Amino acid sequence: MTEQLSRVFAALADPTRRDMVARLTEGDATVGDLAAPYAVSIQAVSKHLKVLEEAGLVTRRRDAQRRPVHLEAEVFDLMTSWIERYRRRAEERFQRLDAVLATLDDEQSDTPREGTAS
Repeated sequence: MTEQLSRVFAALADPTRRDMVARLTEGDATVGDLAAPYAVSIQAVSKHLKVLEEAGLVTRRRDAQRRPVHLEAEVFDLMTSWIERYRRRAEERFQRLDAVLATLDDEQSDTPREGTAS
């Protein structure tokens, strides 16, 4: 799981690949469709897709003359569970910090300030 997660995050580190993944959320597309907005060759787009394939983010299948690229959304479950685990840990730390700060604030409001009458 850790190795696949590393491949997924590495694949998504590139802005072109992130854009391709975002566009694939709308539906399957051909390599030509994916290459259209970029000033790069079909071969360059194919290399990007190979990285996404190796990470498990996309698959390509043969559909008569077409080879549509399909987004494998299940991989996002893996990423989401990993992110959520660390988000929960950070949230717990912030809650503990909030409790400490509230205690300090209560202590300060209970202590008379210098130069004021109690």
